[in-house]
Amino acid sequence: MSTLPALIIIDMQQGMSWPAPDVRNNLGAEAVIAALLAEWRQRGAPIVHVRHISRTPGSPFWPGQLGVEFQPALQPLPHEHVVEKNVPDAFVHSGLERWLHVRGIDRIVIVGVSTNNSVESTARSGGNLGFKTFVIADACFAFKGQDHDGVPRTAQEVHAMALANLHGEYATVLTSAEWLSLSHQAH
Repeated sequence: MSTLPALIIIDMQQGMSWPAPDVRNNLGAEAVIAALLAEWRQRGAPIVHVRHISRTPGSPFWPGQLGVEFQPALQPLPHEHVVEKNVPDAFVHSGLERWLHVRGIDRIVIVGVSTNNSVESTARSGGNLGFKTFVIADACFAFKGQDHDGVPRTAQEVHAMALANLHGEYATVLTSAEWLSLSHQAH
């Protein structure tokens, strides 16, 4: 039996790779996610792939669109659990909480996109539902945007603020190197 928590990979769909590199941060996130996925697979630990299915016609994540498909390097294996969601939070109307509880899983590690949207909302729910929740900072990314005051914010600023919102209150935020060191000590 694995000592690793469930790895929850959020929205690593083809449509997430389409925006230009200058509108997002952490261009190495996909490689970090792939390395973590390989680690979980090698150790036989639970993996959950989350896919966003949009309710907005014309969205790249509308059913049947190429954007909704998983990125080839992060494709789920047949025995890995896939959760489909229609809102940012992967726990809402998805059965994820029950799937974890039925398997006795009380710890989760969250990676994916975007840090301030689906990652943050899922981590908040995970923490609120009583799961020991970890977010891997370098295995997530965000997109630039404007704050509520209309001030333009870089993708890194959006990413860093979302992680700050989570750390200590809902989750423990670590780098992949910190996580791997911690998980190998426990193993």
